Amino acid sequence: MQNESGNHSDAPSDDGSALPAAGVAEAGAGRPAGVVVVAAVVGLEALALIGLGVYAIYAALTQPTFSLASAVFLIVLLLGLGAGLAAVAVNAFKGMRWTRSAAFVWQLLMVAIAVPSLLEGNVLLGLALLLPPLAAAYFLFTPRVVAYSQRTTAEGAVH
Repeated sequence: MQNESGNHSDAPSDDGSALPAAGVAEAGAGRPAGVVVVAAVVGLEALALIGLGVYAIYAALTQPTFSLASAVFLIVLLLGLGAGLAAVAVNAFKGMRWTRSAAFVWQLLMVAIAVPSLLEGNVLLGLALLLPPLAAAYFLFTPRVVAYSQRTTAEGAVH
């Protein structure tokens, strides 16, 4: 059975100080800057996808489409990916363990989109698509972010 009293043991961080294993996200003082960078980058990417989904809805309603099924699929895909990335961003900020792999895979996909843009000569677009994912991917593997993102359940969740 888990600790019923609500008292959580302290887990040492990589710098030797003790950070509460659960409740770190609520305190805010123990949150590394890298976690904020990762959550912000993934959150902005989620907003961009949701914005593209809303624009796709507008375009499907106001412009002729060759395939209604393709338009609907694109809208669902954009909004679904945006919602998923928003969940990753929020939970990465909270320190949930599962978000690191999801965020890393998405950053790899963003790099795969950015590199062809750079190679085609679109330097500003390529750098705008490349630099934030590289920063997020870097911070995902820093020791403080790894140590912070060890939560497996939400605080106060029913088990």
